[in-house]
Amino acid sequence: MSLPVTVTFMLTDWVAKGLADGTFERVGGVIRDVKTKQIVSWLREQGANNFSGSLQVTEGILQVTSAVSILNLGVSVIGFAVIAQRLKELEQRLQQAQKLLNNINNKIDLSFYANFRAAIELATNAFTMTKPENRRSSALQAINRFLEAEHIYTEYTDIEIEQKSQIADEYLLTLSLAYLAEARCYLELEEHDTALRRFQEGSIIIRSRIQKYVKLLLTFNPAVYLQPQFRGQIDLRRLTRIYQWLDPTLDENAVFDMQRMNLFMLAQDPNKWVESIPAAIWDSKVDWVGKAIWDDPKPQIYARLPKTLAVVESMIETNCRFEAYQTEVQAISQLRISFHDWLKLTPSTEIKPDGAELMYIILSKPLELYPCI
Repeated sequence: MSLPVTVTFMLTDWVAKGLADGTFERVGGVIRDVKTKQIVSWLREQGANNFSGSLQVTEGILQVTSAVSILNLGVSVIGFAVIAQRLKELEQRLQQAQKLLNNINNKIDLSFYANFRAAIELATNAFTMTKPENRRSSALQAINRFLEAEHIYTEYTDIEIEQKSQIADEYLLTLSLAYLAEARCYLELEEHDTALRRFQEGSIIIRSRIQKYVKLLLTFNPAVYLQPQFRGQIDLRRLTRIYQWLDPTLDENAVFDMQRMNLFMLAQDPNKWVESIPAAIWDSKVDWVGKAIWDDPKPQIYARLPKTLAVVESMIETNCRFEAYQTEVQAISQLRISFHDWLKLTPSTEIKPDGAELMYIILSKPLELYPCI
């Protein structure tokens, strides 16, 4: 069947031109028109990068280097094996955090990660079965477990954000994986409409909590990220991109105006900001163990801020990729192509250039995809 898409390893000239002049932008795993929000191209990782989760690519004007994400650039390249690996990484990070939190008798419940892993194994086995009825039955069992994981990690996330803790982001990422695993089951079953609905419902839950977490890490005085000591690391443009994710109507001038008084207040009384920072950035019970009470914590706290801002960018990037998955599912449905045939899309005659890390799926004409990112 002939499809109205071009699949290529090279960024086409007209897309590159649009990225260069600002007509197009990359959001998650798609390139879209800035004004109309119409999708121009989907991005798909190639080779070993399918498993890396931290793609670092510069191909012409396209740069995918702003933030490391736990999710890949397309739902088509994040299968159950990748989800299992990401889950393992999160569990290991929580185990490391547990060693620190033991100092203040704060216990992390890791028990449900075993159930989540078992659900992924069940889903993996389901889609290797030859009999359709067995495949569907096992897949539905896995889906029920993923639904349970979604409820549990939504609750965990809400508790940790409320407590402004240092592990809220790990639970948020785990929650994203739970929704992704469930939707992937529906895609494997070719239940496109249900997969899309679950992505949409998950996006509402995940985005609202990432917004709370981002605002938490920006603190009550975000001007702290613009201190002179961060020259060369953090600039106004970088902070503006974060604010534009929260409110697309803002530009650099608007963000600077928001920080004018904050800069003055910070210079006038820096201790006020230090005393108010959330535990997600600095928890004196954990991070000040063994230090003398008269020591000044500000140098250690300020040293963490570049890393904290990178966490903010990573969470936003993860959210954008999750929301961009919806456009893939919409396209699959409207093009009347099976998910498994979509997975097989590859340039028919083009030889993959050495070092090419992305494949581009470009529409010959826009589809009427309702905006979701």
